[in-house]
Amino acid sequence: MQTAPFFNDVAEGPDGGNAYWLTTTDKVRIRVGAWPAATGVTQRGSVLLFPGRTEYIEKYGPAAGELAARGYATITIDWRGQGLAEREYSDRNLGHVDHFDAFQTDLAAMLDAARALDLPQPFYLISHSMGGCIGLRALHRGLDVKAAAFSAPMWGIAMAPALRPFAWGMSWASQFSKMRYNYAPGTQAETYVNAEPFEDNTLTTDPAMFAFMQRQAGAHPDLMLGGPSLNWLYAALVETRALARTRPPATPVVTFLGTNERIVEPAPIHRYMKQWDNGQMVVVDGAEHEVMMERDAVRTRFYDTADALFQTHT
Repeated sequence: MQTAPFFNDVAEGPDGGNAYWLTTTDKVRIRVGAWPAATGVTQRGSVLLFPGRTEYIEKYGPAAGELAARGYATITIDWRGQGLAEREYSDRNLGHVDHFDAFQTDLAAMLDAARALDLPQPFYLISHSMGGCIGLRALHRGLDVKAAAFSAPMWGIAMAPALRPFAWGMSWASQFSKMRYNYAPGTQAETYVNAEPFEDNTLTTDPAMFAFMQRQAGAHPDLMLGGPSLNWLYAALVETRALARTRPPATPVVTFLGTNERIVEPAPIHRYMKQWDNGQMVVVDGAEHEVMMERDAVRTRFYDTADALFQTHT
C-alpha cells in the first residue's frame, strides 16, 4: 500500500497513526487511516470505524485515542467523495454518490487493508451517522465483526413530513438530468462548522469539540465537504427505506442517540432497535448528533459501553 498524506497536526490521535491510498475494484482512489492500540494495556482487537457524511480520517483521532487506551487498534476511511478520497464531480464541496452500494465497494478495500496491515483480531464495528447506514447494510451482508456500536445511525433522514414527498419526487427526477449534481434544497457548498456558529449548532453541545472541528477546517480545507447532491439524497432515501424493511441481524449491538437529534430521523432508529434481539438502545439527554464528540461524560459513556459490549463478545 502506498503511504498517503496524514495530518497528524490536527488529528490529536494516539501515537503511531498513518494513512494509506487504496484503489477499489471500480478504480476509485480512497484513503484509510490506522492507529495501533496503546502499549502496556491488554490487546483486545481492532475497531472498524465508519465515519459519517462529510467526515474524514483525522476527525476520529480523539476516538482512536479512546479506543487505544482500552486496547483496540483503529482503522477508518475517507469514503469516496469526501476527505482526500477521489471526488467524482468538479465541485469538490459537493457530496455525491450514485448509489450506496458504492460504499460497500470502499468497505471491501478497507477490509483488505486491515488484513494487509495485520491489525489484531477480532474485529468490531463503530459507525456514525451515514456510516451507520453503511454499517447496517454491511452486517446484513455478513461483515465479520463480533459486535457493533452505532452513534446516531442514518436509518432515516430528518425532514418535515410535508417535505418528504417533495424530496422523493425532486431527487428521483434529478437522476435523469444534470440536476443530479445540484445541491439538495437547504444545503450549501460551505462546510457546516465554517458556516454556522457554535450557538444552537446541530452537532455537539461541547464548545471544545466544535472548536476542534473548526481548527481542522481552517488548517486543511481540502478535507472539507459541503451539502449533498440531489442524487445523494435519492440514493440515501432509497437505502434507508430498504434497510427499514429488513429484520435486524444477529450481531450484538448498542446504539446511542441524543434527545436533541436534528440530522438523522430518530423514529426509525427507535423502531429498528425495538426489534433487535441482541440490541441495546441508549438515549442521551440533551445530546446533539455527534455523540462521540459530545461532552466528556457522554464520550466516556459511549466508549465504556462499547468496550463492555466488545469484551463480552471476543
